[in-house]
Amino acid sequence: MKKLSLFSMAILASFMLQSCELVEGIFKAGMWWAFFLVALVVIGLFWLLRRK
Repeated sequence: MKKLSLFSMAILASFMLQSCELVEGIFKAGMWWAFFLVALVVIGLFWLLRRK
């Protein structure tokens, strides 16, 4: 019974680690989108200030 318990915990841990990698990938993509949007806003502000 103890081997079955250890095996089930190992399977559970492997699933949890894969989900962590998925979440990490989502956050990395979100970070790059945030950098891109901030850069667009800054460029837009400079463009508006130079236009006047």
